[in-house]
Amino acid sequence: MAWLVIGMIAAGQRHNFDNPPIDCAGLGTIAVTALAGPLNYMGVNPKITECNLPAPSQ
Repeated sequence: MAWLVIGMIAAGQRHNFDNPPIDCAGLGTIAVTALAGPLNYMGVNPKITECNLPAPSQ
């Protein structure tokens, strides 16, 4: 739990929450930053630049 809290703090410090993401790439960046947790402070800077979701089945 503390791992995710540290990751969310890092996402806030990187201003990931300033402009709400309108696509899955923005949401993905917030998610991987939170999952990286304390690794963010050791140089990890995860970013999702492209996101392709599968089309819904018919």
